Amino acid sequence: MLVPEASVKSFYNFLKEKKIMGTKCRDCNEIYLPPRPLCPKCIKSNLEWVELEGKGKLIAFTSIAVAPTHMLNAGHSRDNPYVYGIVKLDSGPTISGLILVDAKNPEKIEIGTRMIAEFIKRGDRVILGFKPS
Repeated sequence: MLVPEASVKSFYNFLKEKKIMGTKCRDCNEIYLPPRPLCPKCIKSNLEWVELEGKGKLIAFTSIAVAPTHMLNAGHSRDNPYVYGIVKLDSGPTISGLILVDAKNPEKIEIGTRMIAEFIKRGDRVILGFKPS
């Protein structure tokens, strides 16, 4: 499928279907998350949608106790922090997401931990999270 509609909005619509979708350049084979309508590597618009398996490893994270409004509404606060991180997917690209671990004990979280995607429903939205596999 060609990708004229490649956008972050499309990415979030696919999350509602429990799919992690990126774009792959048909010319240089680079895969992008979030999806893009133009390949930044070869400057071509010959891209297609690809579904990515939600498995990878944790490469960075932070524990957050001062939450933005939408996370406060989800119950997070100084007393109930959350972890946000970056996962390098086995298929190549990296993606950020909520890391579903004990945020009160971040010293127990290890870089390199194998992760698997979890699709979290919040009202009418779905956000991407990862839990240890």
